Amino acid sequence: MSLLFRRASLASLGLAFGLSALSLSPLMAQTAPAPADAAAPAAAPVDPNTVVATINGQPLTEADLVLAEGELSQQFAQLPAEQRRAAALSAAIEIRVMAAQAVTTGLDKDPDFQRRMAFLQQRALHGEMVEKGVVDKVTDAEVRARYDQEIANTPPTNEVHARHILVKTKEEAEAIIKQLDGGADFQKLANEHTSDPSGKTSGGDLGWFGPGQMVPEFDKAAFALEVGKYTEQPVQSQFGWHVIKLEDKRTKQPPAFDDVKDQAKQAVIRDKYFALVKSLRGGAKVEIPDANLKKAVETLESAK
Repeated sequence: MSLLFRRASLASLGLAFGLSALSLSPLMAQTAPAPADAAAPAAAPVDPNTVVATINGQPLTEADLVLAEGELSQQFAQLPAEQRRAAALSAAIEIRVMAAQAVTTGLDKDPDFQRRMAFLQQRALHGEMVEKGVVDKVTDAEVRARYDQEIANTPPTNEVHARHILVKTKEEAEAIIKQLDGGADFQKLANEHTSDPSGKTSGGDLGWFGPGQMVPEFDKAAFALEVGKYTEQPVQSQFGWHVIKLEDKRTKQPPAFDDVKDQAKQAVIRDKYFALVKSLRGGAKVEIPDANLKKAVETLESAK
Protein backbone atom coordinates (compact mmCIF):
# COMPACT_ATOMS: atom_id res chain seq x y z
CA MET A 1 0.00 0.00 0.00
CA SER A 2 1.37 3.45 -0.85
CA LEU A 3 2.19 6.12 1.70
CA LEU A 4 -1.08 7.74 0.71
CA PHE A 5 -2.92 5.00 2.56
CA ARG A 6 -0.84 5.00 5.72
CA ARG A 7 -2.07 6.57 8.88
CA ALA A 8 -0.37 9.81 9.90
CA SER A 9 2.83 9.08 11.77
CA LEU A 10 4.25 11.37 14.44
CA ALA A 11 7.70 10.57 13.13
CA SER A 12 6.96 11.20 9.44
CA LEU A 13 4.91 14.38 9.85
CA GLY A 14 7.70 16.55 11.08
CA LEU A 15 7.01 16.76 14.82
CA ALA A 16 10.43 17.57 16.22
CA PHE A 17 10.86 16.07 19.64
CA GLY A 18 13.99 14.71 21.24
CA LEU A 19 12.94 11.18 22.15
CA SER A 20 15.85 11.09 24.53
CA ALA A 21 14.83 7.60 25.59
CA LEU A 22 16.13 6.49 22.20
CA SER A 23 18.93 8.92 21.47
CA LEU A 24 20.56 8.95 24.89
CA SER A 25 19.77 5.53 26.32
CA PRO A 26 22.82 3.28 26.85
CA LEU A 27 20.62 0.36 25.86
CA MET A 28 21.13 1.29 22.20
CA ALA A 29 24.89 1.00 22.48
CA GLN A 30 25.22 -1.88 24.92
CA THR A 31 22.49 -4.34 24.02
CA ALA A 32 22.47 -6.34 20.79
CA PRO A 33 19.12 -6.77 19.00
CA ALA A 34 17.26 -9.98 19.73
CA PRO A 35 17.61 -12.70 17.06
CA ALA A 36 14.93 -12.42 14.39
CA ASP A 37 13.76 -15.98 14.97
CA ALA A 38 13.53 -15.71 18.76
CA ALA A 39 10.16 -16.99 19.89
CA ALA A 40 8.18 -14.33 21.76
CA PRO A 41 5.98 -15.53 24.63
CA ALA A 42 2.26 -15.18 24.05
CA ALA A 43 0.99 -11.96 25.64
CA ALA A 44 -2.07 -12.06 27.86
CA PRO A 45 -4.96 -9.77 26.84
CA VAL A 46 -4.62 -6.33 28.46
CA ASP A 47 -7.44 -3.91 29.28
CA PRO A 48 -6.82 -0.84 27.08
CA ASN A 49 -8.07 1.37 29.91
CA THR A 50 -5.39 0.15 32.31
CA VAL A 51 -3.36 3.11 33.58
CA VAL A 52 0.35 2.51 33.03
CA ALA A 53 1.55 5.94 34.22
CA THR A 54 0.25 9.25 35.56
CA ILE A 55 1.84 12.49 34.38
CA ASN A 56 0.95 15.60 36.37
CA GLY A 57 -2.28 13.92 37.43
CA GLN A 58 -3.25 12.88 33.90
CA PRO A 59 -3.49 9.12 33.18
CA LEU A 60 -1.60 7.44 30.37
CA THR A 61 -3.39 4.22 29.50
CA GLU A 62 -2.46 0.96 27.87
CA ALA A 63 -4.27 2.15 24.74
CA ASP A 64 -2.12 5.31 24.70
CA LEU A 65 1.00 3.18 25.03
CA VAL A 66 -0.01 0.87 22.18
CA LEU A 67 -0.64 3.95 20.01
CA ALA A 68 2.79 5.34 20.87
CA GLU A 69 4.45 2.02 20.01
CA GLY A 70 2.69 1.93 16.64
CA GLU A 71 3.32 5.57 15.72
CA LEU A 72 6.99 5.42 16.71
CA SER A 73 7.67 1.91 15.42
CA GLN A 74 10.48 3.03 13.08
CA GLN A 75 12.41 4.59 15.94
CA PHE A 76 12.05 1.39 17.97
CA ALA A 77 12.95 -0.99 15.15
CA GLN A 78 16.53 -1.51 16.35
CA LEU A 79 15.57 -2.17 19.95
CA PRO A 80 15.11 -5.70 21.29
CA ALA A 81 11.42 -6.56 21.60
CA GLU A 82 11.55 -6.63 25.41
CA GLN A 83 12.80 -3.03 25.52
CA ARG A 84 10.30 -1.48 23.11
CA ARG A 85 7.52 -1.18 25.67
CA ALA A 86 9.73 0.74 28.09
CA ALA A 87 11.05 2.94 25.28
CA ALA A 88 7.50 3.67 24.11
CA LEU A 89 6.43 4.64 27.62
CA SER A 90 9.51 6.85 28.05
CA ALA A 91 8.79 8.55 24.72
CA ALA A 92 5.09 8.99 25.57
CA ILE A 93 5.98 10.63 28.89
CA GLU A 94 8.46 12.90 27.14
CA ILE A 95 5.83 13.90 24.58
CA ARG A 96 3.25 14.61 27.29
CA VAL A 97 5.51 16.87 29.38
CA MET A 98 6.87 18.71 26.33
CA ALA A 99 3.35 19.21 24.97
CA ALA A 100 2.16 20.55 28.32
CA GLN A 101 5.03 23.02 28.39
CA ALA A 102 4.21 24.08 24.81
CA VAL A 103 0.63 24.89 25.90
CA THR A 104 1.92 26.79 28.93
CA THR A 105 4.09 28.97 26.73
CA GLY A 106 1.28 29.50 24.21
CA LEU A 107 2.79 27.58 21.30
CA ASP A 108 -0.58 25.96 20.67
CA LYS A 109 -1.93 29.39 19.70
CA ASP A 110 0.70 29.93 17.00
CA PRO A 111 -1.00 30.21 13.55
CA ASP A 112 1.55 27.93 11.86
CA PHE A 113 1.01 25.29 14.53
CA GLN A 114 -2.76 25.51 14.20
CA ARG A 115 -2.53 25.11 10.44
CA ARG A 116 -0.30 22.06 10.90
CA MET A 117 -2.69 20.56 13.43
CA ALA A 118 -5.63 21.11 11.09
CA PHE A 119 -3.74 19.33 8.31
CA LEU A 120 -2.75 16.47 10.63
CA GLN A 121 -6.36 16.04 11.68
CA GLN A 122 -7.48 16.00 8.05
CA ARG A 123 -4.79 13.50 7.15
CA ALA A 124 -5.72 11.28 10.07
CA LEU A 125 -9.38 11.41 9.03
CA HIS A 126 -8.32 10.61 5.47
CA GLY A 127 -6.55 7.53 6.84
CA GLU A 128 -9.61 6.50 8.83
CA MET A 129 -11.79 6.89 5.74
CA VAL A 130 -9.43 4.71 3.73
CA GLU A 131 -9.35 2.06 6.44
CA LYS A 132 -13.06 2.01 7.24
CA GLY A 133 -14.49 3.03 3.87
CA VAL A 134 -12.18 1.13 1.55
CA VAL A 135 -9.83 -1.46 3.07
CA ASP A 136 -12.28 -2.96 5.55
CA LYS A 137 -14.92 -3.35 2.86
CA VAL A 138 -12.82 -5.44 0.47
CA THR A 139 -14.18 -8.98 0.32
CA ASP A 140 -12.43 -12.26 -0.44
CA ALA A 141 -14.74 -12.67 -3.43
CA GLU A 142 -13.57 -9.34 -4.89
CA VAL A 143 -9.93 -10.30 -4.46
CA ARG A 144 -10.49 -13.66 -6.14
CA ALA A 145 -12.42 -11.99 -8.98
CA ARG A 146 -9.53 -9.55 -9.54
CA TYR A 147 -7.08 -12.46 -9.68
CA ASP A 148 -9.28 -14.30 -12.19
CA GLN A 149 -9.59 -11.13 -14.27
CA GLU A 150 -5.82 -10.63 -14.38
CA ILE A 151 -5.25 -14.26 -15.37
CA ALA A 152 -7.89 -14.05 -18.09
CA ASN A 153 -6.35 -10.83 -19.47
CA THR A 154 -2.82 -12.24 -19.53
CA PRO A 155 -2.05 -14.03 -22.80
CA PRO A 156 -0.32 -17.40 -22.39
CA THR A 157 3.44 -17.39 -22.97
CA ASN A 158 5.90 -20.17 -23.63
CA GLU A 159 8.94 -21.03 -21.57
CA VAL A 160 11.95 -23.01 -22.72
CA HIS A 161 14.49 -25.14 -20.91
CA ALA A 162 17.89 -24.75 -22.56
CA ARG A 163 21.58 -25.44 -22.15
CA HIS A 164 24.47 -23.56 -23.67
CA ILE A 165 28.21 -23.66 -24.16
CA LEU A 166 29.83 -20.22 -24.06
CA VAL A 167 33.25 -19.69 -25.64
CA LYS A 168 35.32 -16.67 -26.66
CA THR A 169 35.64 -17.21 -30.42
CA LYS A 170 33.46 -18.28 -33.32
CA GLU A 171 36.08 -20.90 -34.27
CA GLU A 172 35.80 -22.57 -30.86
CA ALA A 173 32.02 -22.66 -31.15
CA GLU A 174 32.19 -24.16 -34.66
CA ALA A 175 34.58 -26.86 -33.42
CA ILE A 176 32.11 -27.78 -30.65
CA ILE A 177 29.24 -27.99 -33.15
CA LYS A 178 31.30 -30.39 -35.26
CA GLN A 179 31.80 -32.60 -32.21
CA LEU A 180 28.07 -32.55 -31.55
CA ASP A 181 27.42 -33.46 -35.17
CA GLY A 182 29.67 -36.46 -34.60
CA GLY A 183 27.60 -37.62 -31.64
CA ALA A 184 29.43 -35.99 -28.69
CA ASP A 185 27.49 -35.46 -25.46
CA PHE A 186 26.39 -31.83 -25.05
CA GLN A 187 26.56 -31.81 -21.26
CA LYS A 188 30.04 -33.27 -21.22
CA LEU A 189 31.27 -30.70 -23.75
CA ALA A 190 29.67 -27.92 -21.71
CA ASN A 191 31.44 -29.01 -18.55
CA GLU A 192 34.75 -29.11 -20.43
CA HIS A 193 34.57 -25.97 -22.56
CA THR A 194 32.03 -23.40 -21.35
CA SER A 195 33.34 -20.17 -19.85
CA ASP A 196 30.08 -19.67 -17.98
CA PRO A 197 31.04 -20.51 -14.36
CA SER A 198 27.57 -21.75 -13.46
CA GLY A 199 27.56 -24.14 -16.43
CA LYS A 200 30.83 -25.94 -15.74
CA THR A 201 29.22 -28.38 -13.31
CA SER A 202 25.67 -28.43 -14.68
CA GLY A 203 26.26 -29.27 -18.31
CA GLY A 204 25.48 -25.67 -19.30
CA ASP A 205 21.99 -25.89 -17.82
CA LEU A 206 20.09 -22.57 -17.80
CA GLY A 207 16.84 -23.92 -16.45
CA TRP A 208 13.48 -22.56 -17.59
CA PHE A 209 13.13 -19.01 -18.86
CA GLY A 210 10.60 -16.94 -20.75
CA PRO A 211 10.79 -14.43 -23.61
CA GLY A 212 12.94 -11.41 -22.88
CA GLN A 213 14.86 -12.92 -19.99
CA MET A 214 17.98 -13.50 -22.06
CA VAL A 215 19.88 -11.11 -24.36
CA PRO A 216 18.00 -10.71 -27.68
CA GLU A 217 20.34 -12.79 -29.86
CA PHE A 218 20.28 -15.70 -27.43
CA ASP A 219 16.53 -15.38 -26.85
CA LYS A 220 15.72 -15.48 -30.57
CA ALA A 221 17.91 -18.51 -31.24
CA ALA A 222 16.68 -20.52 -28.24
CA PHE A 223 12.98 -20.02 -28.99
CA ALA A 224 13.49 -20.91 -32.66
CA LEU A 225 14.91 -24.36 -31.86
CA GLU A 226 12.97 -27.63 -31.81
CA VAL A 227 13.12 -29.74 -28.67
CA GLY A 228 16.29 -31.83 -28.61
CA LYS A 229 18.05 -29.74 -31.28
CA TYR A 230 21.08 -27.49 -30.97
CA THR A 231 22.09 -24.43 -32.98
CA GLU A 232 23.80 -25.38 -36.23
CA GLN A 233 25.61 -22.04 -36.30
CA PRO A 234 27.28 -20.23 -33.38
CA VAL A 235 25.20 -17.45 -31.79
CA GLN A 236 27.04 -14.25 -30.92
CA SER A 237 26.08 -12.03 -27.98
CA GLN A 238 27.83 -9.45 -25.85
CA PHE A 239 29.18 -12.31 -23.72
CA GLY A 240 30.82 -14.28 -26.50
CA TRP A 241 29.78 -17.15 -28.77
CA HIS A 242 27.08 -19.62 -27.77
CA VAL A 243 26.11 -23.12 -28.79
CA ILE A 244 22.55 -23.62 -27.55
CA LYS A 245 20.55 -26.79 -27.06
CA LEU A 246 16.81 -26.82 -26.38
CA GLU A 247 15.77 -29.40 -23.80
CA ASP A 248 12.04 -28.72 -23.58
CA LYS A 249 9.18 -26.25 -24.09
CA ARG A 250 6.06 -25.59 -22.08
CA THR A 251 3.31 -23.04 -21.56
CA LYS A 252 4.10 -20.86 -18.60
CA GLN A 253 1.69 -21.49 -15.74
CA PRO A 254 0.11 -18.48 -14.02
CA PRO A 255 1.00 -17.87 -10.38
CA ALA A 256 -1.17 -19.60 -7.82
CA PHE A 257 -3.82 -17.44 -6.15
CA ASP A 258 -2.29 -17.82 -2.69
CA ASP A 259 1.06 -16.58 -4.01
CA VAL A 260 -0.32 -13.30 -5.35
CA LYS A 261 -3.49 -12.68 -3.35
CA ASP A 262 -1.87 -9.79 -1.47
CA GLN A 263 -1.07 -8.05 -4.76
CA ALA A 264 -4.61 -8.72 -5.98
CA LYS A 265 -6.03 -7.23 -2.79
CA GLN A 266 -3.87 -4.12 -3.19
CA ALA A 267 -5.16 -3.73 -6.74
CA VAL A 268 -8.77 -3.92 -5.49
CA ILE A 269 -8.00 -1.39 -2.74
CA ARG A 270 -6.36 0.97 -5.23
CA ASP A 271 -9.32 0.83 -7.62
CA LYS A 272 -11.85 1.35 -4.82
CA TYR A 273 -9.82 4.22 -3.40
CA PHE A 274 -9.62 6.10 -6.69
CA ALA A 275 -13.29 5.43 -7.39
CA LEU A 276 -14.18 6.94 -4.01
CA VAL A 277 -11.91 9.94 -4.59
CA LYS A 278 -13.42 10.50 -8.04
CA SER A 279 -16.92 10.38 -6.60
CA LEU A 280 -16.12 12.81 -3.81
CA ARG A 281 -14.15 15.15 -6.05
CA GLY A 282 -17.05 15.17 -8.51
CA GLY A 283 -19.33 16.52 -5.81
CA ALA A 284 -16.84 19.06 -4.45
CA LYS A 285 -16.46 22.63 -5.65
CA VAL A 286 -12.73 23.06 -6.26
CA GLU A 287 -11.37 26.36 -7.57
CA ILE A 288 -7.70 26.91 -8.49
CA PRO A 289 -7.10 30.55 -9.56
CA ASP A 290 -3.61 29.92 -11.01
CA ALA A 291 -4.27 28.63 -14.55
CA ASN A 292 -0.91 26.89 -14.88
CA LEU A 293 -1.25 25.16 -11.54
CA LYS A 294 -4.81 24.14 -12.36
CA LYS A 295 -3.67 22.60 -15.64
CA ALA A 296 -0.84 20.75 -13.90
CA VAL A 297 -3.21 19.33 -11.29
CA GLU A 298 -5.72 18.25 -13.95
CA THR A 299 -2.96 16.55 -15.95
CA LEU A 300 -1.73 14.74 -12.85
CA GLU A 301 -5.19 13.57 -11.82
CA SER A 302 -6.16 12.46 -15.31
CA ALA A 303 -3.29 9.95 -15.18
CA LYS A 304 -4.65 8.23 -12.06
